Amino acid sequence: MEPPAGSGKSGQARSPASDLNVALHECMAALDLFLSNKFSDALASLQAKTKDSMYHALTYATILEMQAMMTFDPQDIMNAGNTMKEAQATCQKFRKKSTVADSINNLVHRQSLENFTEEEIHAEICYAECLLQRAALTFLQDENMVSFIKGGIKVRNSYQTYRELDSLIQSPHYVKGENHLHFEGGVKLGVGAFNLTLSMFPARILRLLEFVGFSGNKERGLLQLQEGASSYSFRSVLCTMLLLCYHTFMTFVLGTGKGNVEEAERLLKPYLARYPKGAIFLFFAGRIETLKGNIDAAVNRYEECCEAQQYWKQFHHMCYWELMWCFTYKRQWKMAFFYADLLSKENTWSKATYIYMKASYLSMFGPDDCSPFGDNEIELFRIVPSLKLKIAGKSLPTEKFAIRKARRYLSSNPVPLPVPPLEMMYIWNGYAVIGQCPNLTEGMLETLIEAEEALARSSATELLADDQCVIKLLKGLCLKHLGKISEAEGHFNYIYLNEKKIKYDHYLIPNALLELALLYLDQDRREEAIKLLERAKQNYKNYSMETRTHFRIQAALHQAKSAPENGMHSGASAVS
Repeated sequence: MEPPAGSGKSGQARSPASDLNVALHECMAALDLFLSNKFSDALASLQAKTKDSMYHALTYATILEMQAMMTFDPQDIMNAGNTMKEAQATCQKFRKKSTVADSINNLVHRQSLENFTEEEIHAEICYAECLLQRAALTFLQDENMVSFIKGGIKVRNSYQTYRELDSLIQSPHYVKGENHLHFEGGVKLGVGAFNLTLSMFPARILRLLEFVGFSGNKERGLLQLQEGASSYSFRSVLCTMLLLCYHTFMTFVLGTGKGNVEEAERLLKPYLARYPKGAIFLFFAGRIETLKGNIDAAVNRYEECCEAQQYWKQFHHMCYWELMWCFTYKRQWKMAFFYADLLSKENTWSKATYIYMKASYLSMFGPDDCSPFGDNEIELFRIVPSLKLKIAGKSLPTEKFAIRKARRYLSSNPVPLPVPPLEMMYIWNGYAVIGQCPNLTEGMLETLIEAEEALARSSATELLADDQCVIKLLKGLCLKHLGKISEAEGHFNYIYLNEKKIKYDHYLIPNALLELALLYLDQDRREEAIKLLERAKQNYKNYSMETRTHFRIQAALHQAKSAPENGMHSGASAVS
């Protein structure tokens, strides 16, 4: 019987380098199973060695983390976190042992990584990766970053390790081991992930992190991940996944909607060819079609993704969420309602958000449309606040937003929200998506004009200014994407000028300033844009979706301060 792969104690039978080789080969085979939708087979092939092999432990935990990242399921997130902690403990066994004297010496002179064996160097990269992935999970649980900052020591240890290992690769004394490509891929993954994500953080969060030496450079991060994705290594698929997430989701949800969709398509193409039924890749294919404005093609991809596998049901829910938005973009309210209803019944991420969306779509039905399942929009809105959920002690920002908006229905004679699904669509940056498609944008503008006219006909209430300004913001976005720049500018300015009249929806003012700044950036009015962004950043606080708005402000400032010719800049210091 063979000794456990990666076990330092098995050196008599095989060298540690040979153990590494076998472990990496087995783990890449497991990843191949995972990407072919054979999820349980992938995990089963790894489980027996998770206590004896750092790569088996890391891969097992990484697969669970990928599941958690794709489903947002609280149980998945908890399982992934616990398993990653166990993987970290396994990696610790293979790290270089140091005495107290060594530790004191390291503080003065820094332990020379050149004296490490290949196995010990791989243990460092795997250990750092465990810390990095645990940090990513805390962010998934808490978009407001409180947990992430509290876990600053873990993040710092991971960050410092990647810096040291990156320096090692550049050293003239470094001797490449047999599995160097896999090690280098790990460094590129870590250096790239840190630079890219830290460059996105709002300035106020960066200030909290920088006192421990954090900094990030977006361009360096993208380059490192691109290099990692294009090499043949254990981490190449992880580099690709991170880039796909960045270009198709992060730049929209936490940015200004300027993702590089062509680059995402290029990255995805070879994987889609190799795994034509791979659920993860079909999902990204759907997202890319959505961003290109090909909504019908996107719907087909998401449906294909659901049909491709039945084992991982939670992954269907990601498709349902995207399908809900696809039908929102097309203003097919009944179909959008259908997917919100499915999510409310099958998924546990945020019942409050799903019920809010169900009620929102019902509010858009015409007088002749019958309500499916006999649901009543007012009754649904009224139960939203009671469905509040806490993950890791924190409420989800989207859920808080839904609860705040639904509260107006608690009165005996509620004032209806004018266009609730179209407002939530803004929170998820959906106008940047339909902006690619003039007919969808024109249709949305038509719906908003009808809502504005209905509001003008109704009797005035204390919420009139809030409702008018919501419609103005959304109309302004449609007008911008249709090239009606001066009209769009007038709509965004209207909100800022009516700031004092807004009673509850205070998030509208900083977001109107942000959208006006983005409009100015498109016209190359950089100085004016930066002034507006600084005003939005400095002058407003304690409003709905504040952290997400600050992420978008940060992305807009990066865009404003980048060189105009190609968006590249070199001002920030990087991980290395």
